[in-house]
Amino acid sequence: MNETPILQSVADIIRDVLDDPALAIGIDTTADQTEGWDSFNHINIVVAIEQKFGIKFKTAEIESLRNVGELVDLIGQKLKLKS
Repeated sequence: MNETPILQSVADIIRDVLDDPALAIGIDTTADQTEGWDSFNHINIVVAIEQKFGIKFKTAEIESLRNVGELVDLIGQKLKLKS
């Protein structure tokens, strides 16, 4: 799976969790700049991503992410290790 489908899936999950189908999500998107993306929804987003891709994140990995692009890269790395 390359980054475009991963980004699309992540964006769909974020839109679903935040209940905003029109939300524009790109690789530079951050939680701070996205209305409704608080700590509670952050956990819901992470859990939904783990379920969607069949992966698990370590707390340190999640804490080090600065934007959606880094999240997409981390998912890609975990999927490569899985295969």
